[in-house]
Amino acid sequence: MIRTHLNELPEESVSHNPEIKKRVLLAQGDLPHLTNFSQARLAPGQVSPGHAHADMAEVFFVEAGAGEIQVDGQTFALTPGACVAVQPHEWHELRAAPESELVLTYFGLRVG
Repeated sequence: MIRTHLNELPEESVSHNPEIKKRVLLAQGDLPHLTNFSQARLAPGQVSPGHAHADMAEVFFVEAGAGEIQVDGQTFALTPGACVAVQPHEWHELRAAPESELVLTYFGLRVG
């Protein structure tokens, strides 16, 4: 068993934008195929620059706030309760709305 609590974890920088902070609940190696299970907070207007992963799928769940995600050129609204799964090789970029912090819980799974 692994037990963690969000309030007991240190903040770390997100690799795609060091200004965005996350707390890692589960890390790579904790469970098979899992790369991370984290919560990230994007400040109003903050962007996680576009990128793709060759060997990882990601799932994003919106806890609070608003924003948008672009996946392979299509834009989708991010509002509380929304869940978006991004497949390997799909280019994606996250953006918080200008007026609110965007709080995401997300995880990555190694494929292949």
